[in-house]
Amino acid sequence: MAFIDTSSKGGAESSFKTGNPFYIGLLTLVATLGGLLFGYDTAVVNGAEKSLVEFYIYKTTATGFTYVSDIMTVISQYKIMMVAVLYLVFLIVCGQITKLLGWKKGGIAAGLVVAAFTVWVVNFLSTPIPTEALALKGIADGVKGFVIASALIGCIIGGASAGFISKSLGRKNGLFLAASAFFISAIGAWKPEAFNVFGTLDVYSFVIYRIIGGIGVGIASMISPMYIAEIAPANIRGRLISFNQFAIIFGMLVIYFVNYYIASQGDEEWLINEGWRWMFFSGAIPAALFLVLLFFVPETPRYLASQGKDEKALQVLEKIAGKDNAATVLAEIKGTLHEVNAPWLSYGFLVIFVGVLLSVLQQAVGINVVLYYAGNIFRNMGASTDSSLLQTIIVGLVNLLFTVVAIMTVDKFGRKPLMIIGSLGMAVSMIGLGFTFYSGNVGVLALVFMLTYTAAFAMSWGPVCWVLLAEIFPNSIRGAMSIAVAAQWIANWVVSLTFPMLNDNVYLTTQFNHGFSYWVYGLMGLLSALFMWKMVPETKGKKLEEMENIWKK
Repeated sequence: MAFIDTSSKGGAESSFKTGNPFYIGLLTLVATLGGLLFGYDTAVVNGAEKSLVEFYIYKTTATGFTYVSDIMTVISQYKIMMVAVLYLVFLIVCGQITKLLGWKKGGIAAGLVVAAFTVWVVNFLSTPIPTEALALKGIADGVKGFVIASALIGCIIGGASAGFISKSLGRKNGLFLAASAFFISAIGAWKPEAFNVFGTLDVYSFVIYRIIGGIGVGIASMISPMYIAEIAPANIRGRLISFNQFAIIFGMLVIYFVNYYIASQGDEEWLINEGWRWMFFSGAIPAALFLVLLFFVPETPRYLASQGKDEKALQVLEKIAGKDNAATVLAEIKGTLHEVNAPWLSYGFLVIFVGVLLSVLQQAVGINVVLYYAGNIFRNMGASTDSSLLQTIIVGLVNLLFTVVAIMTVDKFGRKPLMIIGSLGMAVSMIGLGFTFYSGNVGVLALVFMLTYTAAFAMSWGPVCWVLLAEIFPNSIRGAMSIAVAAQWIANWVVSLTFPMLNDNVYLTTQFNHGFSYWVYGLMGLLSALFMWKMVPETKGKKLEEMENIWKK
């Protein structure tokens, strides 16, 4: 979730204290559906992961594995699709580099990056596909990761474009776009062969529809909390924005229950052929509800005022703040529409570096491996499909509970203590989980490590990382936060893409019995604790001016 700080508005809504609680609550509820769909869409693949792989790529048998289609054609199109999406990602990265360094230096740096990447592309596309079984299986695992993590490509695109969309089209229309993307993705992923208008294999039609859904996630990750921030009274704004984070986790929990229910409707063969389709289709229901409800909510008064639509802004404010306060609030909003923008390196490179590392380490500790591949992990422990989905529900409940713990304690105990304790808790849990796999003693202890890991993340790096990102960037370079957000989605994609390569690699599995990847994430947990201790300042109770002075020093 993208945390939106509104302190740049100063006292813009000082007289906007209570407003109309019922109406504000309804608008918040509608906006948080964007967060719920964020969680729903990103976690739906958890229950469908095994079925997707066995339907489109390969099936594991008692004697090894067998490919379910022409694997050479699958890999050939995979290479083309991978190049296409990587170019999209690199264009986004180059745009951020240019914005950071300026058109001259940034353009040169971006050009060098694209040139180096193009050299790699030529080599990647010209390298023959190996026929040796072990090497071919390694590439097939890469295809698996690409298919499962495809939505994250859309998240990068949507997240990078959300600022432009919210500014040019408005907050409400931005949410319309997100809801439409969710709905189209749910229908397309349900029957990718029936809606394949792309001239690709059906598996890559599925991938494209998942990318469309990811664009919706990326847009909602920024605009949903932004909408709430701009319609909420100042004294309850933080609490209302936190509901969006709660909605994301709640959406994940809902789809865990939905996946479990769908999986219980048939046997393993039905789940492979049909069950996974209904898991994705189920997302069309909340997406359609979101679309319909958006017709009944207004644009935010701040956006309307920025477009010179003062009369419409006043009408909305009369409903939100009451007729007595509306004119005063509008005047204050109009008085603060001009926001000071400064070069992103005004406070040096360190604040950018810290922001990017916060985002990258949040993903490098492996949380989305748990969110996307929990069912796979539990099956590796020996659980059946139904049991693995039930255990995933337990993980979701723990995630929800400890997210609430973080929301309640972050202002009491501070950011750094929670983050360091969470890092150490995740490190111990992941290293312990790796040893349970390595020793072959998976069972209750492995489940305990999964739950302690989830709890440690949910009370620290999950919500608190976003609090820090919102606080460390001064208002005048608030746009630089987009670098950190883009870095987070990219890191999320890389981790999700590489997990099957580590976890299902024949050599690593033979040597470490699925334990190796968890040790990597455990090491990242230790590095994240060291990073927090040495490089990140405590922001609890500090005024923005104090943070600016820290970076200036």
